[in-house]
Parts: sequence; structure tokens; C-alpha cells
Amino acid sequence: MTMKETLAGYSARKKALLAVNFYNFETLKGLLLAARSASCPLILQLSESSLNYLGIQPAANMARALLKEMEVEGWLHLDHGSNANLIRKCLDAGFDSVMIDASESSFEENVRITSEVVRIAEPYGANVEAELGYVAKLGQNQQAEPTTAGDAQRFETATGIDALAIAIGNAHGFYKDPPKLRLDRLAEIRAVTKSALVLHGSSGIPDQALREAVRLGISKINLATETKNTFMKKLQVLLTDTDEIDLRKIFPEAIHEVQELITRKLNVINS
Repeated sequence: MTMKETLAGYSARKKALLAVNFYNFETLKGLLLAARSASCPLILQLSESSLNYLGIQPAANMARALLKEMEVEGWLHLDHGSNANLIRKCLDAGFDSVMIDASESSFEENVRITSEVVRIAEPYGANVEAELGYVAKLGQNQQAEPTTAGDAQRFETATGIDALAIAIGNAHGFYKDPPKLRLDRLAEIRAVTKSALVLHGSSGIPDQALREAVRLGISKINLATETKNTFMKKLQVLLTDTDEIDLRKIFPEAIHEVQELITRKLNVINS
């Protein structure tokens, strides 16, 4: 099934797909080992900075090759795309889904930019995600008003998007204070929209809050910061205790740490 079809089905059944960013071969392998072990599908995400690092086509080819070799059902998604040109390149490279993030623009400008991306993606049959409301990025103030149900409904109608990332007390990166999700607002938005609802910034959100968010209508849960933090922290420990220069002997333990993290997250959202 396509990612668009799968997300729609999950939304109807009040289930969620885990969408995880990868940064290199090692983090990608850790994600897919977890998905294979749990027999769960997975959305593989790449940010613009990761694409600048890896290259669009090499990253897509690597993801496709490992999905096939490890027999995992999965899809490739552009996370926080900033412009139509990048989105075209990703679609041409075979991405199943793209996100356009014009959330820091005015409502009207966000509608205009997102609508253009929906038109670009239509011939590809790709899933289109947008963001509405203030979901703080790294270094930004994490306190903000949540997305309103009225705005979400108007935005969905005006753009024709497939998936909508909303602000309900979530933030990108680690939280300065314990996150308090506005689950009441999530329920209000779910009641008036048909798009798959997306929760960005799940790193650090308590397990029970994630489960409740799925129950109330979140269909896609994004995870990035915890993945790279887990990988790097393990490497830092390993490298302080060894003179080994063969990276093939060092990296597997860090890959395993990523696998353990993703296995636990999959268990949380599927329980």
C-alpha cells in the first residue's frame, strides 16, 4: 500500500505509524532492525540538513535497498521541507511523502505555499504533510497557543493536504519543562478534520501521553532527537574506553542502542 493509503487506514482505526529520522547507515540500520523484530511498518524520514549531508538520491537509494534487504514495510518521507524546489527533487528521487513547513508564515501564506506543494505532488501520488500552528524548533520558546480546530478545518479545506502536523503543547528537540499535551484540543481538531494528524516532537513525551494521543486521533508520531542522541551518547562512551580504530567493531553497539530505543517506542504506540 502507499503511505497515503496506509496513513488513512491507520487514522480510521485510531492507530499510529512511527516516523523516525535517520542520519547515516548506522542509524538507518538500527531503525530497521527494530521494525523487523517487531514486525511493524516504519516511516523513514530525512530532514533538509540530512539530505545536504547524504545527498538526496544516495539517501533514497540506501533506504530503499535496506528496506528491501531487511524485508520491512516502509516509506520515505521528507521532513520539514522548506521550498518547492527541494520537494520536486525528493519526489523525482522516489520519496513517498513530503512535508512542506510554512508554519512560521501567516495563515494565508501557509495556505498558498502548501496548496502549491499539493499540486506538485499530485502526479506522483505522494502524501503531503503540512504544519499549522507554533511547534517550537530548537532554541525557540516552547510555550505557545495550540492550533485551533477552526483553523485546522479551514486549512485542510483550503489546501487539500493528506496529513497535518498540529501544535498541542509539543516541541522539537528535548523539552525544557515536562511537556503537557493539550489532548482536549487534539480531540477538537480530530472531530472536524479528515487528514491524518501528526505529532512532531515526541522525544521526551511520556509513554502514556503518546498512547492517549493515538487514542484521540494522532496517526503519525515523529521521532528524531532521541534517536541521534541515543546513537551519539553510546558512541561517546565507547570511544573513551578503547583504542580501537576499526569503526566496524565500534558502531554495532551504538546501532543496537538505536534498535532498543525504536523497539520500545513501537511497543508504546502499538500497545
